[in-house]
Amino acid sequence: MPQVLVNIGNHFDLASSIFVAPRKGIYSFSFHVVKVYNRQTIQVSLMQNGYPVISAFAGDQDVTREAASNGVLLLMEKEDTVHLKLERGNLMGGWKYSTFSGFLVFPL
Repeated sequence: MPQVLVNIGNHFDLASSIFVAPRKGIYSFSFHVVKVYNRQTIQVSLMQNGYPVISAFAGDQDVTREAASNGVLLLMEKEDTVHLKLERGNLMGGWKYSTFSGFLVFPL
């Protein structure tokens, strides 16, 4: 079951898995996803307002677990959205080992 550890201001909606920027500023986002027991490549993208900004890949066929990670600083306007999208593959239970985080670095 997905779990939110910290959500000050409640700007991350667990039901939709979307973060909505409360104000204009520079935000830092990072993610770490784990695929478990599958022999396919996964691609995960961080989406800003529905468009991919960065991606991470995991494609080793001979391991039972493999991670893909990435991070970025983004200029966001108030009410811009950010979420993760599994573009290719299947995490097959790896979601419980995966993380997504973000925070405001500098308000503008």
